[in-house]
Amino acid sequence: MSWIVLVVSGVFESVWAIALDHSEGFTKPVPVIVFVVALVLSMGGLSYAMRDIGVGTSYAVWVGIGATITVCYSMITGAESFSWVKMLLILGLVGCVVGLKLAA
Repeated sequence: MSWIVLVVSGVFESVWAIALDHSEGFTKPVPVIVFVVALVLSMGGLSYAMRDIGVGTSYAVWVGIGATITVCYSMITGAESFSWVKMLLILGLVGCVVGLKLAA
């Protein structure tokens, strides 16, 4: 159960990062609300997962999931340029996250 919660909280990590960008310096109320809710859910899930999964592994998986989704979202929406090198590096990051799960 902790791994599922950790993955979901990693997804919420990307949600709050994207909402933070869309808030334009906390000037837009809806993205700010999404940011706060996603931040609480993300941190709460990370905290819950850390009861059974070590801090290093939990944090690395959480950040890896969030970063992967955030970069992919940015490339899909055109906010960030696409390159095959970036995609290969993201796939490497995903491979490392999967490796941490298998090593646990």
